Order: sequence, then structure tokens, then C-alpha cells
Amino acid sequence: MVRKLIALSAALSVLTACSTVTGIFKSDKEKATAAAELTDIASPIAIRKLWSVSVGQGEAELAIRQKPVVDGDTVYAADAANQLVAIDKATGKIKWKATPNKEAASGGWKFWQKPTQPFALTGGPAVYSGLVALGGRNGEVFAFNAADGAILWKTMVSSSVISAPLITFDTVIVRANDGKVIGLDLSTGEKRWQFDRGLPSLSVRGNGSPVLGPGLIFVGYEDGTLIALRQQDGQRVWEQLVAKPDGRTEIDRMSDIDGEIQVGDREVFASSYHNSTMAIALNNGQPIWVRDIGGYAGVALLSDRIIVADRDSGLWALDRTSGSDLWKQAAFLRRGVTTPVVQGAYIVVADREGYVHWLDSATGDIKGRVKVGGGVRGSPVVSDDGTLFVQNVDGQLSAFSLAQ
Repeated sequence: MVRKLIALSAALSVLTACSTVTGIFKSDKEKATAAAELTDIASPIAIRKLWSVSVGQGEAELAIRQKPVVDGDTVYAADAANQLVAIDKATGKIKWKATPNKEAASGGWKFWQKPTQPFALTGGPAVYSGLVALGGRNGEVFAFNAADGAILWKTMVSSSVISAPLITFDTVIVRANDGKVIGLDLSTGEKRWQFDRGLPSLSVRGNGSPVLGPGLIFVGYEDGTLIALRQQDGQRVWEQLVAKPDGRTEIDRMSDIDGEIQVGDREVFASSYHNSTMAIALNNGQPIWVRDIGGYAGVALLSDRIIVADRDSGLWALDRTSGSDLWKQAAFLRRGVTTPVVQGAYIVVADREGYVHWLDSATGDIKGRVKVGGGVRGSPVVSDDGTLFVQNVDGQLSAFSLAQ
């Protein structure tokens, strides 16, 4: 009897292993929802890993899409706990670390204080003119000296800040999770202006960062609307519905513009989770073209085309002038790809299993792939010199170049 049990156990182990490798025992429903299997790449390009470093505690399942920011010879990255790190771009060596919330580091709230959610750096960093800004779960906004990490000021806004701020020559602009957009004085952190807008009852997790245009600030909202605010005072200049939030259920109606918005010379491009991507005139907010393709990831911009990921992680190249199809790559279906970015002649996306993929921007053919450990939610970042930086959900930051 014991022998029979051992034999049965061994057989089940073999079956389990076969099921894992080949998927032959998956149900039709499992196959329909599983991430696409990756296949070998013929003649892959040479990708050079420059360095990898831990920036602290990763975002894990927070789904806040943290990513680094690059300024000159320094990369700035935040973990999801209580740490901002400055890293030498060339070597990966840490220049300094800052812990913005000393109360969180030393034991948190006291019994006579009103309790709040545990402190977390839920917003990614932004940098401009020697100042690094980022936000927190309870509505904190911090400004740091970019040279040494010293805190310059701290202020509170109406709710959590889970996207990177936008910094202009005199203002730090943050998008709060309750829909408010707040302009803070660059020197003091005092509130200069506020734009308020209601939100639908259900939305996709995450907020897109405000984006700067010529005298305007562009903000995507959960109801599928792109709004242009006047840079100097936050007053609304125009708004355009990218996707109408229709459908029988609240899930069907989710129309968030959470991905990255791209600004061209005369148009702004935005993509909605409700399967819609639109090119909009900068001066008056009128649509130039619209396509029934869209998702949560956002848009990459090239000289003659845009790249957009749909809700199933299919990648599309659309003509920048007309919106017509140039190519589609369906190899990443259901892999949860990030916002596409451009590195040289290639489009780069990462996925929830921790793979980074390089595609030929002209054809959409897959040309390279590397693994960076844990899954990636925040979009990769490309510096002015063409170096690619990827931060995974475990807090590991890696740098890559294209081998010459």
C-alpha cells in the first residue's frame, strides 16, 4: 500500500510538472486568460546590462507604477516605504539616501494622535533645477535638495499622491487621488492654485502624471476626459472627451486616462482604458483623429508615429498624422505591458513577469529580451544619452544600453 501511494505521488508530481511546462492540462478558460508564452528570438540584438542596484522596498502589489527619473549624471528613485535614493548614472553607486518621514522610521503615530494609513512613498520622483519632489500615501508632498537629499519643505494636499509630480520653473504640480490638481510654490511648498473635479465611483488603479505643454498642463481623468489647464493659475482652458464612459456595468464604463500623455508640436496624444486613443489639437482641444484602440499604459511618441498598448497588451503603431495602422504586435497578449518608450531605433516595454522587450520601431518585430527579476509596472525611462532604466516591483533598478 505504501508503495502504491509513493508511486501515485510520483505520478502526480510528473503530471504537475508537465502541466506547468506545456499547459496541456489547462482548461479552455485558463488558456483564454493566461499570459502569452514567450518564444525564442531569431538573431537577437546585443543588449548590455550596465548595473543593477536595490533602491529599497519595492511596491509589491500596490500597483502604483513607480519609476525612476534622470537628471544629468544622477538617477533618482523611491521605494514604497520611506526612502529616496540618488544613484550615479554611469556606475550604479548610491550617492545619498533620504528618509523623508522620520516619524515612520522611528515608530509612527502616538496614541493621542489621529491614526492614519501607514506611511508610504506612493508617488514617483520628479526633478527640476536642483529640486526633487515626490508624494506620499497620506497626502504628503516633499521637496529635496537634489545634491544631497536634504529636505527643503514638506506640505500636505487633500489625498494621496500616487503619480510623479510635474515641476516647472516656479511650481510643483501634483495630482491627488481625489481628482484635485494642486500647484505648490517651488520655493516654499505653499498652495498657489487648485483645480477640482469629481470622480466616478469605480476606476482603474493608478493616476497619470500631469504633463507640460506650451503654457498648458494636461491632466487625464477617470471619466475619459483630457483637460488642459493654464500653467500660471490652473484655470481650465479646454477639455476633450477621449472615450465616453458607456456600458451596462461600472466596470464596462471605466474610461481612465492613466497612461502617459505625449505632447507634439501641434497636438497632444492620449489613450483611454475604454479602448480609445485620440490626437487632439493643442490650441483648442478639438479632435484630429480617434481610434478604437486603447488601454491603461499610455503612448510613446516618434517623429512619424505613436505606439500604444491596448487592454490585452497588444502593441500598435499608428500613423501620427492620420491614426492609421502601421503594424501590430500581438506576442505580449495579457502580459500586462508597461507604457512603451523609445530607445534608439527600438520600442521598449516591460511586463508583469519581469521581462523587458525590444521591438523594431519600423516593423514591430521583436529583437531583444532580458529578465530583470520581479514584475515591472512603471514604464522604463530613457536618458538623453540613450541609457534605459527599469525599476521592478521588488525595488531593483537596472540600467541597459544597446551594444555598439
